[in-house]
Amino acid sequence: MRFQLVLSATLAASVSANPLSKRAAIDDCLKSAGVPVDTRGSNDWTSDVRPFNQRLPYTPVAIAVPTSVEHVQGAVSCAAKVGLKVNPKSGGHSYASFGLGGENGHLIVELDRMSKVTLDSSTNIATVQAGARLGHVATALYNQGKRAFSHGTCPGVGVGGHSLHGGFGFSSHTYGLAVDWIVGATVVLANGTVVETSETVNPQLFWAMRGAGSSFGIVVVFKFNTFAAPSQVTAFQVNLPWNSASSIASGWTTIQDWVQNTMPKEMNARVFGSPSQTQIQGLYHGNSNNMRTAIQPLLSKLGASLSNSQQYDWMGAFSYYTYGGTVDVTHPYNSVETFYSKSLVTTALPSSVMQNVGQYWMSRAKSTNRDWYIIIDFYGGVNSATTKVPANATSYAYRGDKLWLYEFYDRVNSGSYPSNGFSFLDGWVKTFTDGLTTSQWGMYINYADPTMSRADAQNVYYRQSLNKLKVLKAQYDPTEVFYYPQSIEPATLT
Repeated sequence: MRFQLVLSATLAASVSANPLSKRAAIDDCLKSAGVPVDTRGSNDWTSDVRPFNQRLPYTPVAIAVPTSVEHVQGAVSCAAKVGLKVNPKSGGHSYASFGLGGENGHLIVELDRMSKVTLDSSTNIATVQAGARLGHVATALYNQGKRAFSHGTCPGVGVGGHSLHGGFGFSSHTYGLAVDWIVGATVVLANGTVVETSETVNPQLFWAMRGAGSSFGIVVVFKFNTFAAPSQVTAFQVNLPWNSASSIASGWTTIQDWVQNTMPKEMNARVFGSPSQTQIQGLYHGNSNNMRTAIQPLLSKLGASLSNSQQYDWMGAFSYYTYGGTVDVTHPYNSVETFYSKSLVTTALPSSVMQNVGQYWMSRAKSTNRDWYIIIDFYGGVNSATTKVPANATSYAYRGDKLWLYEFYDRVNSGSYPSNGFSFLDGWVKTFTDGLTTSQWGMYINYADPTMSRADAQNVYYRQSLNKLKVLKAQYDPTEVFYYPQSIEPATLT
């Protein structure tokens, strides 16, 4: 039976602000509630506290490792009682280490022991526990019925944070974002209660969760609609001779017109730029002959040709874009990097911005001796499922006229990230935003930048959804049990 621990104002007031006092109190409460935890200093603790971004390590007060909904309830209730902030950690891939609280001293609810995936063959609805990783989800759905939903390609990313905050991948132009396939969720709230959410059950909470879920509760179980996985998909690359600012602006203009007006729904693609190469990389939902026909108009205008193409079944294509890594990833998972990252979402770019971006690319980026890359996802356009969803359907902000999604990533392969390195990506993003109005751009929380203030982060991540999100935060979590440095701030209700 699900239960709720009764919150005790007396106990909460009696717990000292001293971290050691809170540590003892949370340990006692979790033990009394029967919540499994990592033993400090154990191999599990070391694994679960290890951040994906090694630049941002944080030390929690405790790590709960639930295997049931009741365990999650108990962990949240204990944290509220003791006066600790709580953060769910699904895959642990947060670029800002928000799954570890984004600061020291939180209770972490490590969900990756809850990773079961079950497909209902009569409805094609997938029930997915929130600690499952994308590679495991993709594998399980394909094995159980050759089904899928739209999500990213990195197999170690947790389904929880990824899908609640958008979830773009090489199916999104065809099928939309991961958040668009959520049809229900079981959520533990700040007061320890469990509620179901859908478009008809707690619809306002469901709206908030689909875009800003980490600020409102812990999803323990998702319900995803699914589509029949295509029997044939084709991966491809096109080398781009972008070796000057003018060649970047010219080629990008050609691509932009194609993405806006012509790019077929079945096509999913991006520009990938690094110190060594610039390519169009993509996945076409169909066979190789149809892919060649679909992309030829763009190639003719670019004066380019396919550098590589290969037809696969659905899981073969997923494996292709993991670059030889393990696909069916579960606990334990210890992939780490050291980096700084930023993001953008923009409308179509004027030629002046393309020229400025190209100049920065050829000068500052090319002279930066680190392992950086830029990804320019073909996000919107007339045939994109991602931008056709009504703007107010979920709290995810970027629909309609948004055309490009960008990831800027700058990493070091050994040692620490340099203190003077941040200006590189900050400056690159500024070359975009200086030439755009506020309504023409925003940022994507799944590529979180922790250097931003809370106010700035909320504005650029949530834009027109923010005011409503603040009101709902005040209703569901007024004391900010679920908190990290860029979480939704509750409105002041009168």
